[in-house]
Amino acid sequence: MAFLRRRRRGALRIAAALVLYLPDFLRLLYRLLRDPRVPRLDKALLGLVVAYILLPADLLPDFLAGVGYVDDLFLLGAALDRLLEHAGPRVLRQHWDADPAVLHLLVGGLHQLGSVLPGRIRRRLVRLVGRRA
Repeated sequence: MAFLRRRRRGALRIAAALVLYLPDFLRLLYRLLRDPRVPRLDKALLGLVVAYILLPADLLPDFLAGVGYVDDLFLLGAALDRLLEHAGPRVLRQHWDADPAVLHLLVGGLHQLGSVLPGRIRRRLVRLVGRRA
């Protein structure tokens, strides 16, 4: 139980950093999506995840008091994590204008956004995004 609380706290820390540095992060994403060194597959995957989030059909219905949005956050975090990982540290540093420690925190922990999901659902979503569990 303590392990789950630590994971949730870590996910909250990542989410808070993402919110505080949202303009910088959106600028980074924009630049990465335009950069030819970033794999097209990862860009397309991020687009598919955004489309999934915007579509009314959902694995966990959004009306389920907060839990319904967790799958959306997890998929978004996994797709962003994959995009940032495959972009590479040099490309990320070139496009990031804010504190490098924040970038390190975001890159190292985006996949934790869905840590409150049950393992079975998390594994299914990981397979959907194409990352190893």
